[in-house]
Amino acid sequence: MKNALEDGIVSGMRLRTAGAALAVGVVMLAAVTTAQSAKAQNLTTLYSFAGTDGANPQAPLVQTTNGNLYGTTLNGGTSTNGTDGTVFEITPGGTLTPLHSFCLQSGCPDGDHPPAGLVQATNGNLYGTTEDGGGGCCGTVFKMTPGGKLTTLDSFGAEDGSGPYPTAGLVEATDGDLYGTTVGGGANGAGAVFRMTPGGLLTTIYSFCSKSNSQTNCVDGFSPAAGLIQATNGDLYGTTTYGGTIGGGTVGAGGTAFKITLGGTLTTLHSFCSKNNAHTNCLDGYTPLAALVQATNGDFYGTTQSGGANNAGTVFRIAPSGKLTTLYSFCSQSACADGAEGGNAAQALIQATDGNLYGTTADGGATGGGANTNGYGTIFKITPGGELTTLYTFCIEGGCKDGGQPYGGLVQDTNGNFYGTTYTGGTNSPSAGTVFSLSVGLSQFVETLPTSGKVGAAVKILGTDLTDATGVTFNGTTAAFTVVSSSEITTTVPAGATSGRVVVTMPGGILTGNLSFRVR
Repeated sequence: MKNALEDGIVSGMRLRTAGAALAVGVVMLAAVTTAQSAKAQNLTTLYSFAGTDGANPQAPLVQTTNGNLYGTTLNGGTSTNGTDGTVFEITPGGTLTPLHSFCLQSGCPDGDHPPAGLVQATNGNLYGTTEDGGGGCCGTVFKMTPGGKLTTLDSFGAEDGSGPYPTAGLVEATDGDLYGTTVGGGANGAGAVFRMTPGGLLTTIYSFCSKSNSQTNCVDGFSPAAGLIQATNGDLYGTTTYGGTIGGGTVGAGGTAFKITLGGTLTTLHSFCSKNNAHTNCLDGYTPLAALVQATNGDFYGTTQSGGANNAGTVFRIAPSGKLTTLYSFCSQSACADGAEGGNAAQALIQATDGNLYGTTADGGATGGGANTNGYGTIFKITPGGELTTLYTFCIEGGCKDGGQPYGGLVQDTNGNFYGTTYTGGTNSPSAGTVFSLSVGLSQFVETLPTSGKVGAAVKILGTDLTDATGVTFNGTTAAFTVVSSSEITTTVPAGATSGRVVVTMPGGILTGNLSFRVR
């Protein structure tokens, strides 16, 4: 059922692969200004990849219960051709340990080229995807212990002549299963949403292009490249890169935002390019590649790859009902000093403990000179109302030693700082990317794994320097607890607890949870 147009779209959506990856960003800018140098003081380059330890990270990091950060590189490693990708662990201080190089065996049964980040499930294991390899042709789902032992759970085949290609990470839902998306495959070759048990049993719960069963009229969306999130109402929310009701739902249309129940009932919330069906004038954005984030106000926030007032991408807010508001159009400043989306990147926003949203752009910045004209990206803060501040512009150091093209977005560590990766740049040659930290003065906090549970449910509390903790409460209700390590406390949801913040009492004060814990 696959046609030539789908071939091109799916191929384009498989993000950056080995052939040209190390060559990106070879020509670096070295311009430095006084203002940029002042901003640079808050960013620290923790690690520069060299190839055998990984190359070209394009996914977000995840903090785990041992206090360290885990991530993937799309390329590099110690396989025969050295370009199949890795999984790594890095301490907040910058000590990196490669844990797994993909495709060390003939045929790549463990997969190759992991494009997305990892998720730590409540069982303690990490789960992720590769976009190629496996027992089939077209990617895998794997689990890994924190120590680095990898098990391939499922290998995708070439259904309908189109490989599924999971380009996004997974999310663990409240039912204990993992949910993800593929940009191809499914009943109609247009992508799918799948559910997987922690043990590896995979079930496709929705196939896109199902409303018309035609790849030329995908009113429910086409090619979901972004991962899913579970909202506080229990449903999953995501985006498709193409399709929608605008322009008759053609596979070249501007994409959708959708919600889907755990049982597989899908509702399209918004079709992009609704203001104008010309790709150069989609004022509400075009091609949303990144996952959504639900803010504490209940609304969802995301970005689009292109479109907006300047055709350089947007930041948008969408209500659970589907009403979308464009908050910011990139490249609104001279020479795109505020950044521009691009590069088939999929950097999601995060909401930090100060209530603001933080993210990265792949292109533009004060050293750039405009979208797609040698800009190496930015880090920005945006208020829930849409006021944007550029915090850092990459490649302000000679040779891009500070990195360039931060495709992976950010994660806020419980120490208060942000951590992320860049696809290119660093101190090594070829420029294989970096891991960085950014401090904006936010305080320490704690987070829970999972973020909801019934009374009596086991909960892990992640934090920094927790050894001397003296108390734990769930929205004011005292809970028994055990300090496992300086980065982990175990507890259970106490009787009488209600939804609200988890608080850990320390000798010097309190540490508050970054999200409200929902008592189910």
